[in-house]
Amino acid sequence: MELTGKSVVVTGGAGFIGSHIVDSLVARKNRVTILDDFSTGREEFVNRSAGVALVRGDLLDQDLVDRALAGHDFVFHFAANADIKDNLKHPRKNVEQNVVATQNVLEGMRKHGIKDIAFSSTGSVYGEPEIFPTPETCPFPIQTSLYAMSKVAAEGMLTSYAIGYEFRTWIFRFVSMLGPRYTHGHVIDFWRKLRKDPTRMEVLGNGLQQKAYCHVLDCVDAIFTVVEKTSGPINIYNLGHTDTLVVNDSIALICAELGVKPKLEYTGGTRGWVGDSPLIMLDTTKLRALGWAPKHSLRDAVVDTLRFLDENLHLAEIG
Repeated sequence: MELTGKSVVVTGGAGFIGSHIVDSLVARKNRVTILDDFSTGREEFVNRSAGVALVRGDLLDQDLVDRALAGHDFVFHFAANADIKDNLKHPRKNVEQNVVATQNVLEGMRKHGIKDIAFSSTGSVYGEPEIFPTPETCPFPIQTSLYAMSKVAAEGMLTSYAIGYEFRTWIFRFVSMLGPRYTHGHVIDFWRKLRKDPTRMEVLGNGLQQKAYCHVLDCVDAIFTVVEKTSGPINIYNLGHTDTLVVNDSIALICAELGVKPKLEYTGGTRGWVGDSPLIMLDTTKLRALGWAPKHSLRDAVVDTLRFLDENLHLAEIG
């Protein structure tokens, strides 16, 4: 699909991944509208280039969504409640922000005749699969988190709208992302703890959980590779690094970069929290067949994240 010359809306365009999507669209000379309620997005991340408009508002406001989408050709829907660890504290929030908001976007698209949408889903939709690395065709009948459940529901709406209303949809099932503008997740959690007390650190679980990660710049490169090289009605791609990090190895990288040697205190068990999957490893063969490969190692991703945090203490509410 050709994006050149398209007018594009990016929901969540002031957020971690969404703001990088906006930057890439600006570099491609696209006209862009950012739609963000700034619940997690940051003013500092907003691209202020000419040709970029900012609409502040809630995706639950259908009239606002309709107005923001008017006159556009393509939607990157990257706004979401992405708090997996604490999703049980606010179960309705997952449904509202990840399901209802997605349907509002789809209805706004339908009203204005917009047919193309790219969506940030998650590798968590696979729950705890029996196949590793996990391909896009792997069944996932049981959901282990409310967050993943909401993303499955959103995927279902996207594919049904594609079939029913002749939309085209690109669905990306991500691993966890790291890099500049990162503001939540295990790296920032460990970083905060070690800045407060470099002598000790509590680790949820047993430290043996094994997860795949990806540098956000590699993520954005992959997204544009897929969108620009495919054009079917339903395009579903895993997105991530082929390598994985064990939590203990990630801690070692973080401690080495910060120059600290804390005593680690484990809470025990194979999970960090309810719904946490001990092993996440996605098969990206389908993505790599399009010619994409990550340019950053997982060590690069962790180190770039830590350096960004050290340069932006206010984003972590420290200092």
